[in-house]
Amino acid sequence: MKLYALSDLHLGHALNRQALTALPSYPEDWLILAGDVGETTDHLHFALSCLTRRFAQVLWVPGNHDLWTLPTPADGKEEAHLRGEAKYHRLVSICREYGVLTPEDPYRLWPGEGTPALLVPLFLLYDYSFRPDEIPEAQAVEWAAETDVVCTDEFLLHPDPYPSRSAWCRARCLLTEQRLRHLPQSVPLILINHFPLHQTLVKLKYIPRFSLWCGTKQTETWHIRFSASVVVYGHLHIPSTQYVDGVRCEEVSLGYPQQWKRARGIQSYLREILPGKQEHRLY
Repeated sequence: MKLYALSDLHLGHALNRQALTALPSYPEDWLILAGDVGETTDHLHFALSCLTRRFAQVLWVPGNHDLWTLPTPADGKEEAHLRGEAKYHRLVSICREYGVLTPEDPYRLWPGEGTPALLVPLFLLYDYSFRPDEIPEAQAVEWAAETDVVCTDEFLLHPDPYPSRSAWCRARCLLTEQRLRHLPQSVPLILINHFPLHQTLVKLKYIPRFSLWCGTKQTETWHIRFSASVVVYGHLHIPSTQYVDGVRCEEVSLGYPQQWKRARGIQSYLREILPGKQEHRLY
């Protein structure tokens, strides 16, 4: 029995949808789905209908694409116009239809081999704090735009009912931190989030100022404070295994069709989180 992880399926792309339908079954194993399944509720339904038939248990956390509200939804459904927190809660309700665990559910103890670990899905967002100290938050997006980098979230990820994405991020971090404080310290955690929890993990050679949309400094000590044995994340489209303060950090993205090798199939991009320990590597 193994715990695998994968993120950034981006099922708005037909090639990724076709590849997902070809994924073999892993009937005894669990899967972490670490965000950016797609942009619509139909994309989430498609993914979960495939994956819950192939894995014994699926865990999901939202990515920024999942939370988008498209300006001209193709399906015309009323729920396609949901914004912000309402969109998030609709995605959670869809997960529950399929028996998928979410950040809103009780954390589960890993039932497989190896050291006991608590599986902790997170939804934390970002607050533009992954930036140089001399750049004020109010000027951060302008600073990124100087290099022609502006995340589409600025137009499609609405924070309703919060006044900003930063405010929503602060609220989510506060809520989650309160939950984590009440967990027993004797059991290590598997922290699962779409965005990296530590700024040092964000190494974007070609678009370094995109770091603004990659996480929050509010979580930079969580891997130590809450006794994490592994941190799982996606978002960067740079699959890797790295270590921060001795804690294994797994970036588990698939990515857009041009970013992964279709001849290998999606199964070759599944990352084993438990029970095995992988060596440091960058893909």
